[in-house]
Amino acid sequence: MEDTDTAPGLGDDGLTPGWAPPPVDAIDTAKAHPARIYDCLLGGKDHFEVDRQAAEVVLKALPGAREMVRENRAFLGRAVRHLAEAGITQFLDIGTGIPGPGNTGDVARSIRPDARVVYVDYDPVVAVHSRALLAGADPELTAIVVADVRDPKSILDSPAVGEVLDFEKPIAVLMVALLHFIKPEEDAHGIVATFRDALPPGSAVVISHGTDGGDPETSAEARKGWDNATSQFTVRDRDDIVALFDGLELALPGVVNVPLWRPEGAVREDWADIWFDGGVGFKR
Repeated sequence: MEDTDTAPGLGDDGLTPGWAPPPVDAIDTAKAHPARIYDCLLGGKDHFEVDRQAAEVVLKALPGAREMVRENRAFLGRAVRHLAEAGITQFLDIGTGIPGPGNTGDVARSIRPDARVVYVDYDPVVAVHSRALLAGADPELTAIVVADVRDPKSILDSPAVGEVLDFEKPIAVLMVALLHFIKPEEDAHGIVATFRDALPPGSAVVISHGTDGGDPETSAEARKGWDNATSQFTVRDRDDIVALFDGLELALPGVVNVPLWRPEGAVREDWADIWFDGGVGFKR
């Protein structure tokens, strides 16, 4: 992304027909956004200078942050693949960020070509990029919704969600690297429960969440990267993350450091340095 206050992709090229992008002055480029910081840490180009500055704060305190977000992205791919192989063909990806290569739809459709995917994020810039990157996708199988997970009913009641997803059939709800942006008073547990209760049996919930890695001082320094962001970073310990799966049956191996969740090859020796826990729970 260029270092200007003009959002890329604003215009008709590559965007879903009939969709009007937000005006540039509606996008707050004075504040970093978690999805764009994440993109920067992944080595992407879809971010502003303010997001780069935030990422630099994180990396100064925690040089391994890039590896953490890469391992988290790899966990997303393995979880989606596992669910698609288990027969789930519908995915509600909340806090999707900018859907680069290996996004939920790419992985799911490599196994289930008819997979239905709804991407949800609350940043209009993310929505612009999502529509551009997903241009040409079958509108009956794909939707992009601008909404905030703090208001789960707004997502569940969205006409676009209802047009793509059938809530009479199993759905996987993905909240990957999302709930650590929910403050304690915003009730992450209640948010997950609202989605869980709306899902039919056979559905699944995928969660990954940042921890302090057993080093709270370093974690606190790294989290300052989000001080000027639209959402701040809240770590939870493993017991709290496991509690987010209340009412669901955890798939083996349970909630673990993400490199340990159903690895497809040799597990990196420094897996304990990846400060993300994740798991998949099924609604029976």
